[in-house]
Amino acid sequence: MSTPTSTDDLLIEKLLTHLKAEGYSDRIQRWYPQRARCFLDYCKGNALPIEAVRSAHVEQFLRRQYQHFRRSDAESQPFRRWCHRYTGAVHMLLRLVHGRWPVAEPPTTALETFHRDLVDDYDVWLRDLRGLRATTRTTRTMYALRFLSFLGPCGDQKSLARLGVHEIDGYLLQHCCRGLSRASIEDLAVCLRDFLRHLHRRGCTACDLSGVVIGPRIYEHEGIPSALGADEVRKVLEVTRSDLSPTGLRDYAILMLLATYGLRAAEIVRLRLQDIDWRRDILRVCHAKTGTRSELPLMTEPGDALLRYLEKGRPYSTHREVFLRVLVPHRPFKNGSILNCITGARLRAAGVVPQGRKGPHAFRHARAVNLLRSGVSLKIIGDVLGHTTAQATAEYLKLATEDLRAIGLELPSGVSP
Repeated sequence: MSTPTSTDDLLIEKLLTHLKAEGYSDRIQRWYPQRARCFLDYCKGNALPIEAVRSAHVEQFLRRQYQHFRRSDAESQPFRRWCHRYTGAVHMLLRLVHGRWPVAEPPTTALETFHRDLVDDYDVWLRDLRGLRATTRTTRTMYALRFLSFLGPCGDQKSLARLGVHEIDGYLLQHCCRGLSRASIEDLAVCLRDFLRHLHRRGCTACDLSGVVIGPRIYEHEGIPSALGADEVRKVLEVTRSDLSPTGLRDYAILMLLATYGLRAAEIVRLRLQDIDWRRDILRVCHAKTGTRSELPLMTEPGDALLRYLEKGRPYSTHREVFLRVLVPHRPFKNGSILNCITGARLRAAGVVPQGRKGPHAFRHARAVNLLRSGVSLKIIGDVLGHTTAQATAEYLKLATEDLRAIGLELPSGVSP
């Protein structure tokens, strides 16, 4: 007769299965279950259900373990350095239990509960009536909660009815005068105006205060985008191609896609294996901003770079995304921001110091300049870059500054510049 398996045993087995599936080393597969078992024993000894665990409980467990460690080792490490030997295992276990970690802490006061309810209602309004994407809603609700936190006790239900310009000015002065660019200040102002409209719509404020929030005026095409020179792009590609490690093969394939097609960072990290049609030499791209899809010819050089990465550099995984983390767990990138680290590191390795941006958009702009100087029409450039309007593509005309100087008009005699 087999002995019944406890809940803790099932959790440890689930953790071990997860470690094996994600490709963790044998050492991690030995250590993590042992340390997760210590945490489960701590929870059992304190009559704490694993589903009720919060960050404070983990901190208490780590402190207790650290005290035991210090009694047995006179030359112990500082707590914040030492605790990493447990946090990896414990946090992974809790992610398997809760789905994510850390989980949102429940409100501790009536004011926090009121603020959370306001923001949750705002999120529902943005989703159901405005139809905004999850990423946009996350940004809007984050700014809304920051504004309510700034108000503090003045953000309760009675005080909100008396909300005025003075409080709004104080918030903007505190959050907009710390080195933010004009574009960032405008984004913050847009989010605040939107939330103030919602507060008035819900009846929380006596009048609609959105009109008193005035951000900086952003003129269309007011700035000149930064772009890498053709020689700089060539040098970065040559240096990266010489790196035959799995990381080098992956980064070279990414850079080839940036330099050849001018893809956005999000479009690269979302690229899936089925988007590469090897038989027809087609690359299918889902454009990040518009959601439209296009088919681009799979050129020889980027195709070869992708093939080398897939054959020799990409770790085995059930994930369908083309580009994965080199270190375990071998997962897709969460978002396109990781490409800023990749391009920045490769630019430094090549000794290239751009004047402006160092991220993937610098390669996108460089591709636009190359197409402009090759005499390609704006319509075709827009199709390659995934634009849906001619105005969006016209932004890149400013990049060809040398070409524009060549057609400058002579000043009439007697007129000074």
